[in-house]
Amino acid sequence: MPPKRLRWPSADFWVVLLLVLAVLAAGWWAVVRFIQPAPPRRIVMTVGPEGGGYEGFARQFKEILARDGIEVDLRPTNGAIEDLKLLNDERSGVTAALVQGGVAQDSDGENLMSLASLYYEPVWVFYRHGLPVDRLTGLQGRRVGLGPRGSGMNALAVQLFNANGLDSENTHFEAWSPQEAAQRLLDGKLDAVFLVGAPESSLINRMMHAPGINLLSFRQAEAYSRIFPYLTRVVLPAGGFDLARNIPSRPMELVAPTAILVVRDTIHPALVTLFMQASTEIFGGDGLLQREGDFPSPKGVDIPLSLDADHYMKAGPSFLHKHLPFWIAVWFDRVIVFVIPALALLVPLFRYAPALYSWRVRSRIYRWYGKLKKLEFELDVDKQALDVPSALAQLDAVERGVSQIRTPLSYAEHLYNLRAHIELVRQRIQKLSSAA
Repeated sequence: MPPKRLRWPSADFWVVLLLVLAVLAAGWWAVVRFIQPAPPRRIVMTVGPEGGGYEGFARQFKEILARDGIEVDLRPTNGAIEDLKLLNDERSGVTAALVQGGVAQDSDGENLMSLASLYYEPVWVFYRHGLPVDRLTGLQGRRVGLGPRGSGMNALAVQLFNANGLDSENTHFEAWSPQEAAQRLLDGKLDAVFLVGAPESSLINRMMHAPGINLLSFRQAEAYSRIFPYLTRVVLPAGGFDLARNIPSRPMELVAPTAILVVRDTIHPALVTLFMQASTEIFGGDGLLQREGDFPSPKGVDIPLSLDADHYMKAGPSFLHKHLPFWIAVWFDRVIVFVIPALALLVPLFRYAPALYSWRVRSRIYRWYGKLKKLEFELDVDKQALDVPSALAQLDAVERGVSQIRTPLSYAEHLYNLRAHIELVRQRIQKLSSAA
């Protein structure tokens, strides 16, 4: 017995298959083109001046993100103004920074976004005991340390002193690092020093315990908070630094910007989740000036807030990031982003592709039905005028054409019906020929 010849799929099958593959390829390209890539495993974060409060918190971020395989390179700077400049420069490679509130300009919102305010950073004005100082105006004509030029501390000090009528014409301002300014105050080389930092700062703690040094209470704190929206009135409780020695001896009113976590707006959403989780771990508890749950907060930011961060603060981490390790959750996030569009393509394709294939197969059969119908019409209109030899020749041509049609077995019934109809028409023509 000769071997059975393989029956290859028809051209209709290949046409429909190629069309489906083309649509899938276009869909795949669109998904790959717009799908978010995996987050980088290494980022750069600025820390402000070396030895400052931001550096300590940045190291905590570095440690927490390292648990999930993200390496954070810490880059010292001269302060908030340089931090923002580096963040705005895509070539710098800087992704995140801790920035003092009130320093950012409107233009910073074009490329940057805030993730949250993290904690209060009060303004601390320490001055030598014995000076008659009850407001900032009392420092007119004195030697005052403002913090290094280019720092958020210096910028805020200039703004507040200018609001009180103090400037370089009537007061001797000196730019020093916080540590140097504090030491010069202790050595009697300065009359006062303007510092900004968390109460947990070792430098603030040192100054609060230093003999012969007083802390200015901002009696106009409420007015400051109204005039400068990025400032908040906070109250340092009596004994907050030392219960046994009752330091301070009475409640002190302070004004405080917030420390803000600022990132480039191109940051990967998964990194936003990591930073928010780390921020909650570091700053979410009780503090001298805050209650548990006060931070991280969307309040007090002066750069537009990230939508992802805002959603996190309202609803917490996503289900995947809450219950799965970070990189597995990231993988599922990316798969879901691909699967949903893929299903949106595949469902209609699998629904309409068989119908398209059926239409193509039937159309080749129905084309010959049209020729056959024309012959039958001529028979019905005028049997006497019918050219029998020509009609039989046309019928033979239809039969030859039909014999060359290749159809799947599932459509063979339509082909057999057509052949049966051809035979019926042939019999009618032959009957007419015999009668003639």
